[in-house]
Amino acid sequence: MRLPWRIYRGDRQWVPPLLGELKKLLTGDHPFYQHAEVALFLARRHGAVVGRISASINHLYNEFHEARVGNFGFFECIDDVEVARALLDTAFDWNAQRGMTQLMGPMSFSTNDEFVSPGVLIDGFDRPPAIMMAHNPPYYQRLFEELGFTKSKDLLSYWLELLEPPPRLVKGVTRIKATQNVRIRPIEMKTLEADVARIKEVYNAAWERNWGFVPMTDAEFDYMAKSMRPIVNPKLCAIAEIEGEPVGFVLQLPDLNRVFKRMNGHLFPFGWAKFLWYKRRLDTSRVLTLGVKPEHRHKGLDSMLIIHLCMEAQRTGYPRGECSWILEDNLPMRHALERLDGYVFKTYRVYEKLIAPI
Repeated sequence: MRLPWRIYRGDRQWVPPLLGELKKLLTGDHPFYQHAEVALFLARRHGAVVGRISASINHLYNEFHEARVGNFGFFECIDDVEVARALLDTAFDWNAQRGMTQLMGPMSFSTNDEFVSPGVLIDGFDRPPAIMMAHNPPYYQRLFEELGFTKSKDLLSYWLELLEPPPRLVKGVTRIKATQNVRIRPIEMKTLEADVARIKEVYNAAWERNWGFVPMTDAEFDYMAKSMRPIVNPKLCAIAEIEGEPVGFVLQLPDLNRVFKRMNGHLFPFGWAKFLWYKRRLDTSRVLTLGVKPEHRHKGLDSMLIIHLCMEAQRTGYPRGECSWILEDNLPMRHALERLDGYVFKTYRVYEKLIAPI
């Protein structure tokens, strides 16, 4: 867990992870382990740790996609192709021995993971990562590609000034909202468990056909809700309903990475005080996800939710932020963000490599 402090020494954009949360994830205190196998490896040279990697198999993903995909993640490495080769070969062999036919990553541990996003940052190194987004040295791309890994998918981060939307657009969406009897409301902390169930229903329906999707279990959703409860602003998270049925939602969080950077990985003894002090100064956010059930798409619901979050972000003091991550081929969402003058400012790449049958 301490290796990144060496890898990122001098990198002003890097945000140290909260070590307590990382330890829970790496030691099995996470519902991911209920449907997955995980192994963790360190690379040492002359006794000094020079790299790390995880190897994992998400059996739920493979069952859902009828595939045999293995993953690697939590990759950190000095700028040395031989060290990277040793790490990646280890993850490759571990998955090959268990019958996997493809290695994909980095995934730490899946596309559902709330600790850090999948992929390797390949551009946008001049700005810090938003909450739950990855950051890495520029040379990681070279290491993967020198070792025969090829692009599987690019994931995009959009920057958006969450300004008041044009009145004409607001009027049009208001009219559609009324004719379709759509209600958009913030989540309720008093009934968070029930709202999480509504979000889960939409999530598992809305993303079912997406690249990399794997259904979240009840345990994973509960774990995520518990971990986000201390940091969520309910006004920034909304559910769209038609006659009481949840049909869409948007989840937006204050960009607490700007606070975590000052805590240097620790909540105690003084981390909580820093957290509470600097949290009050935040004015940026990250939109984690926005989804609509397939049967309710093309009705303007995505525009309704985007306008809702723009207006609420203004009211609650978060006038700008990041929307991430967006699949490179998710053209409807990309076009919707670009109509609001959003632009791509970071790209993350997920790599893959075929495994020959043993």
